[in-house]
Amino acid sequence: MNRPDYEVIIIGAGPGGICAGAQLVKRGIEDFQILDRGDGFGGSWRDNHYPGLGVDVPGFCYQYSFRKNPDWSRMFPRGAEVLAYHRDVAAEFQLGSRTRFGVRVVREVWDETNNWWEIHTDGHGVITGRFVISAIGAYIQAKADPGIDGLGDFRGEILRPDNWNHDYDLSGKRVAVIGTGASSVQISPSIAPVVQHLWVFQRTPVWCLPKPDMPMKPWMQRGLRMPGVGASLAFFSNVVIETLLRIVYQTPRALFRPGARVFDVLGRALYRTYLRAIVRDKQTRSRLAPAYGVFGKRPTLSNDYVANFNRDNVELVTSAITGVTPHGIRTADGVERDVDAIVLATGYELFSDPESYRRGAVVGRDHFDLADFYNTQRLQAYQSVAVPKLPNRWMLVGPYSWIGTGWHELVEISSGHAVNVIDHARRSGYVVAEVSQLAHERYHRKVREQGANIAYYFGTLNKNLRTYYVNSQGDMPYIRPTSLFEARRESRNVCLGDYEFRSAPIGLPGESRIPDSDRVRSGKGFDSVGPNER
Repeated sequence: MNRPDYEVIIIGAGPGGICAGAQLVKRGIEDFQILDRGDGFGGSWRDNHYPGLGVDVPGFCYQYSFRKNPDWSRMFPRGAEVLAYHRDVAAEFQLGSRTRFGVRVVREVWDETNNWWEIHTDGHGVITGRFVISAIGAYIQAKADPGIDGLGDFRGEILRPDNWNHDYDLSGKRVAVIGTGASSVQISPSIAPVVQHLWVFQRTPVWCLPKPDMPMKPWMQRGLRMPGVGASLAFFSNVVIETLLRIVYQTPRALFRPGARVFDVLGRALYRTYLRAIVRDKQTRSRLAPAYGVFGKRPTLSNDYVANFNRDNVELVTSAITGVTPHGIRTADGVERDVDAIVLATGYELFSDPESYRRGAVVGRDHFDLADFYNTQRLQAYQSVAVPKLPNRWMLVGPYSWIGTGWHELVEISSGHAVNVIDHARRSGYVVAEVSQLAHERYHRKVREQGANIAYYFGTLNKNLRTYYVNSQGDMPYIRPTSLFEARRESRNVCLGDYEFRSAPIGLPGESRIPDSDRVRSGKGFDSVGPNER
């Protein structure tokens, strides 16, 4: 019998890939390989290293449940420290010897004869694996073309969050930051003190709330080392998230709709009060005030971004950009501003966008093409991880997967699901595990029904708002409209009856076998199995 190169292939060595690799090691599954296009572990934290980079959740919520870190130097850790944490975890589980860097995966094709995946790479041939875990993450890559006329003609320096040139000295330079999302909120106040002049080009105001950040004192770190302290803090945070999720998707529509309107009105009023306390210029305050709901776009946290506009050398520009010239940026009001450098904080290709899935990139059983499916039938996946006709394949950040917490909780849930199914298939002698069409459709109906309030919030209450939460199909496949703790339980106790297991190719007599027990518990070593991660 032919054997693939590896039993399991993990695509991506970011937080998701590290988590999946660690769980395989814990489960005693040693024959796996991690493939990554970069030069080291860390994914988004490796690729993004711009000024001011940091997480927007407390450190005790931004870590694996199986590898607590009580030694964060700040309440909200900075980028370099987060990268070091992930590389330490990868080293602890000896993932380096099971990883090939500099390997870009261009195509995944299911081999129906051998019942394994062919992983086509750019320059490294074809690598085969029985099972595949796609851990490419949520923020796949920065948008190469933000759609600005003349950008290619610019003769100055172009800086991107995921490709920052630290050799370029910004001191005394005239700099334009295009965009007001999470990366801009961190970059703008970080470079303002050294540049000659900074223009922040805003299309839509962003909600930017105070960040309760502080250095972690030694006594705080000692406290987090005490048994149960860190876990209790994380549990309390999860209870808050659980409560909010339940309010959103369980509140009857007749109550949710007027309640959401009142919530947004009060939120905007409070935010205007906050701006009056921070920003001196009345016109700037008015321009910084969002006209949409609190959660219409991703809220950001910063103690410096809003106050940054009090600086004499910082200017907020709200007139639309009409084009880039060789030496500057031209706006709809007829003004052309000469700049030395442009920072493109204009967003990423996301897992929730159907356009991010290229035709021919993932081809399963019976020539099923994932891109065709998502672009014609909308984004969907059983438990956010599996799709019928893609046997032996799971994605760690799939449609309707984010559960409101740090990304580590998400990838533990999704990778735990995948590893549980893989482990059962191996122990039971199956070579194929594929989620059934019936189970997939039943789950997706549940997601659509429970997401009705979320759809109303974005589709009606904040209609026509440009937000990456809503994709080109008008759907919001970002948030998982289920209980956080329910998602954990469903990952720990996978419903194996929702899968079809086979020990022979399709079409041979007796090829389909369903296990006697329809549930399996995770192995020992992980208290819970359940943000770009590559």
